[in-house]
Formats: sequence, C-alpha cells, structure tokens
Amino acid sequence: MNLNKLAAKEKWSGTHGKRDLRRARNRRLPIAILCLVLICTLPSANRAQVPVYEVTPGESTIKFGVDSSVPIKGTFDKWNASMKFSSTDVRSGVLEIEIQADSVNTGSGLKNNKLKSKDFFDVKDSPTITFKSTKVVQTGPNTFDLEGDFTIRGATKSEKLTLTDSGKGSTSGSIDGTMAFDRKDYGMNKNIPFIKIANRVEVNVSLKWKRVSGASPVFQQ
Repeated sequence: MNLNKLAAKEKWSGTHGKRDLRRARNRRLPIAILCLVLICTLPSANRAQVPVYEVTPGESTIKFGVDSSVPIKGTFDKWNASMKFSSTDVRSGVLEIEIQADSVNTGSGLKNNKLKSKDFFDVKDSPTITFKSTKVVQTGPNTFDLEGDFTIRGATKSEKLTLTDSGKGSTSGSIDGTMAFDRKDYGMNKNIPFIKIANRVEVNVSLKWKRVSGASPVFQQ
C-alpha cells in the first residue's frame, strides 16, 4: 500500500470514528434528559416524610390576662394557626398564629370596647395580632422555647413563646404555651377609667393538633 492510499484510509477511519462517537453521544442525550425529568418530577423520599399538621380551632383556645385592680381576662374568638415543617427535624417547625383583634371577649361589653379602642388593640387600624416563630429551641423531652415576631397595633418585636407538647410520636395531641409581653412596648400606655392595669400581659395558647401525613418529627432528646 502506497503512502497516499494509507493516508486516505486513515482519514476515512478518523472521519467515521468521529461520526460514530457523535451518534453514541446523541443516543445517550435523551436518556440523560429522561433521568433529569424523573428526578425533578418524582417526590424525594425525604420530602414525602415531612410531617404535615392541622390545628383544630374548635378544640383550641387563645386566652390573655393582665393583673389589674379589676380582673381583666378574656379570650379571642376568631383566629387561625398553622404548624409547618421543612424536614423531620422538630427544630425546622414554624408556628404561625393570626388573631382577629376585634374578636376579643372579656365577658364585659365595656371592657371589650375599651380594649378595641386606639388606646389598646386599635382594631380599626390594626385588625390582626400575629405571632410567627423564627427559631425553635428544644429545652426538654417535650418542651420548647419559640422565639418569634409578635405584632400588635402595627408594631413588631421579638418575643418568646414557651411550649409543652403532648402527644410526642403520635398522630394527635396538643401544644400548650405562654408568652408574656410589656404592653407599653407596643404603645398601650393608658389605663381603663377607674381601673389600674399592670404592664405585663400574659397570653396562653392551647392548640389541639393532628398529623395528617408524613413521619413523626425527630426530637433532640
């Protein structure tokens, strides 16, 4: 075989080899795309295990009280609450509570009207009272400190809600907690006529919950 024929043969083989390589790559491309689509569309095992909860308002209560010369205690009749998790780690939970301020009920029309006024809840300009947790710290086998943003009268400050969880590992239970705040930090500086009111206001929540899907959260202790 002369040199010209040998060169031509090598050129032919090289050209066809590149074509075969491109064909092989093109065949693999649809398979790779299919795998990517399946990964994106199928739920991951971890996500399928994320706990999903519902709070049942009919069995739950949100109450408040403040020391005063005449007892001032009451409930809020209209509110919503949710417990959401981004993983099975109990510390990934977020508790959100939204209260309709004008649903305050002390059992006294006079007290209710005063609390709804501009001097206190100012329900006309600030119709909702909210709490959204920003950090969960487990303090015991079934106790937690929830730091969060508390908003009342349009002012937002960081407060702590201390909780006890019953029903650990089960599909239903309750969380019971207490949060105390200084009313003057939120612009509630006045008293009710003829009634002297302390600055410290205590809020008590009792939320009945049920786990509707996913795994039980993993506690730290």
